[in-house]
Amino acid sequence: MNDLPPAFLSRLKKIVPPENLSAVVGSFSLKKPTTFRTNTLKIKTEELREKLQQAGHKISRVNWYGDAFIFRDPQKKLTETDLYKQGYFYIQSLSSMIPPLLLNPQKNEKVLDITAAPGSKTTQMAAMMQNSGEILANDLSQIRLLRLQANLKIQGVANTVIKHADARSFWQEYPEYFDKSLADVPCSLEGTIYIHDPKSFENWSIKKIEELANRSRWILRSAFSSIRAGGRIVYSTCTLAPEENEEVIDWLLTKEKGKVEVEEAHIPGLDTYPALRGWQGKVYDRQIKKTFRILPSELMEGFYVAVLRKIKSNIIKV
Repeated sequence: MNDLPPAFLSRLKKIVPPENLSAVVGSFSLKKPTTFRTNTLKIKTEELREKLQQAGHKISRVNWYGDAFIFRDPQKKLTETDLYKQGYFYIQSLSSMIPPLLLNPQKNEKVLDITAAPGSKTTQMAAMMQNSGEILANDLSQIRLLRLQANLKIQGVANTVIKHADARSFWQEYPEYFDKSLADVPCSLEGTIYIHDPKSFENWSIKKIEELANRSRWILRSAFSSIRAGGRIVYSTCTLAPEENEEVIDWLLTKEKGKVEVEEAHIPGLDTYPALRGWQGKVYDRQIKKTFRILPSELMEGFYVAVLRKIKSNIIKV
């Protein structure tokens, strides 16, 4: 662990509960198994399981998500199968599957994925919606949008339109248009650190965290302004930094006071950990306790998730 930035390890001791610290630090040296979910637009989960097992692949189910599987052999064995090439399943980290499950998009709803590429969560939501309704998948990176477009095609997604725009100003074109929005924002990636891949943490710095946190505030507020009163947002990151997590939600609760509330977030069978109630002397809004963290482990990437509901319009009608 000596290769990790000392400032990161120092912060980690204040973020992670003492009883979990050793396991979390140890997880950074573990290569996570390949995990994937059924693309239910093309095949039923039981049928996929049978086909993979008949081909000799050893897979196990995930207890909190019926469409998800764990594969402990080299990933190449999966990506070489016709089932993968034809888009019958999607390789995705388990933590990444959580936000769409909590957003729970329904048939015929209008959904915004405000920072969507490369499309893991977009394709998951399209399957949940059975290709009905409307998903607008936005991203600022042209290269990432090409990957998104390719993923949508191979997965058979037909209800999604791609948009290339700055997420922070996105709301101006679509004020209070959507029923739901996913804001899985760009972050400092602390939850995905792998000690044997220095690239996974070489750009880490407190300055970078502060820059990303500021950007995330405005992306979240844009997503908030893009949904109708009564609509819901899921905000998520794959970092451990409170500045990018609880503090962003606390900021929105202050900025849009009386217009937003935090909803209790829960998935039966999923191990979650309490959000921080404050950081470096700052005490957060009491509603922050309804959000949660996923600690890095052998199976899971570190994640933060908050579910919000818009209770009043925040757009001034002219």
